[in-house]
Amino acid sequence: MKRTLLHFCGLLGVVSLLSYTAMVVFSPLAYPGYDWLSMAVSDLSAVGAPSAALASRLNALFAPCGIVSIMAVCVSMEHVTERLLRLGVYFFCAMEWVCTVGYEMFPWVSGADGADPQNIMHLLVTVLVVVFSIASLILIAWGARKGKHKALSAWAVLCLAMMLLGAMGTGVMPEAVFGLFERFSTFSAVIFNAVLGVCLFAGKFEKGYEMKR
Repeated sequence: MKRTLLHFCGLLGVVSLLSYTAMVVFSPLAYPGYDWLSMAVSDLSAVGAPSAALASRLNALFAPCGIVSIMAVCVSMEHVTERLLRLGVYFFCAMEWVCTVGYEMFPWVSGADGADPQNIMHLLVTVLVVVFSIASLILIAWGARKGKHKALSAWAVLCLAMMLLGAMGTGVMPEAVFGLFERFSTFSAVIFNAVLGVCLFAGKFEKGYEMKR
């Protein structure tokens, strides 16, 4: 298979994952007293947080690379015959845009409570991101299974399980482990975006891929 620029754009999903991981791992070094077990990832980049500047630098490639990757995957969907798989990818792309634009417009305000207007909008964006993510992963898991993209279906199920575990954990578990379960939710979407990008690079969305297998 001859790879084009579109295929290589898929690798930007991996770059996005690495950028986000670097932010999560290294930003706490600039936040004295930060407890990753109990505190959210968004606290690292919150307005007024001591680690905000470092988090912004480390996370600089996360949004642009993630968007380019998922848009390239959307373009490649023209070759995919499974309607549910295509629809799921489009939903996932919508989630990426809501995440990128929403969190940029309404970053969490450090030290303010949930009644702060900007924090309310931040939480609303989070709800939309979760809804789009769950819907897209369900559609992709089902559509990919029917279309014999079994590995992609398995990844969708795994990331969906991580997301649901994170959502349930942050809701019912003690606040002392809130940050741990929140990371299951946040990383699930970032990891799956990288998976879609790798699938694009490998040519798994090309016309006739199933027959060539």
